[in-house]
Amino acid sequence: MTSKPIKTKVKGHVLEVIIDRPKANAIDLATSRIMGEIFEDFRDNENLRVALLTGSGEKFFSAGWDLKAAADGEAVDGDYGVGGFGGIQELENFNKPVIAAINGICCGGGLEIALCADIIISADHSTFALPEIRSGTVADAASIKLPKRIPYHIAMEMLLTGRWLDAEEANRWGFVNEVVKAESLMERAWEIAQLIASGPPLVYAAIKEVVREAENTKFHDSLRQITGRKFETVDTLYSSEDQLEGARAFAEKRDPVWKGR
Repeated sequence: MTSKPIKTKVKGHVLEVIIDRPKANAIDLATSRIMGEIFEDFRDNENLRVALLTGSGEKFFSAGWDLKAAADGEAVDGDYGVGGFGGIQELENFNKPVIAAINGICCGGGLEIALCADIIISADHSTFALPEIRSGTVADAASIKLPKRIPYHIAMEMLLTGRWLDAEEANRWGFVNEVVKAESLMERAWEIAQLIASGPPLVYAAIKEVVREAENTKFHDSLRQITGRKFETVDTLYSSEDQLEGARAFAEKRDPVWKGR
């Protein structure tokens, strides 16, 4: 699973995806389509449980949409492929955990892709911004997601002014989970990825579907959907071998062996 602008590596149940388009790891239509194919395969591959997304080098995670490609005629509303921009924002039934390891500048569409991750680890030199306002366009996905992730006024300041946040401030507002030294970034990201990969994949799938579907639903309605097994992932979990394995392992005082079925 390798492609020229995107590098991938599999270790155990973890897939590492590296955006590799010097100098800014910007994403054009072709790269977005490749990313969509990679994440679609990840979604459907029973052996893969966690994805780790980062950028090549130490300067850019991703600058987002490739403005040079746009200047050459690529339409901003062109064919991004399955999953939409970056292959992950609109991918249907995407119920596996994703960790973003931010290794430098993370702005525009790059920040929007990072917002799709479930956990964000940042190198201490990384910076974050939504500079779309300065080019007269809207950061569409960020306008939807960011005010739900960090304090409203901070999100609006970023959207309306394009100002930059350093890693410490991003961590203070809860935008990133953790800030580490640059040389420790991938080691820490892999440590978390392997921890999650050792856990119950069917539970992770249920968590992701419930969180996504319950976002705009009343608490009691969502709870009834869970207890009534209306979510496909919850129904699968409650009928699974893993559900029995968890109970047996607890009773037998041993570590469970998760099979994802």
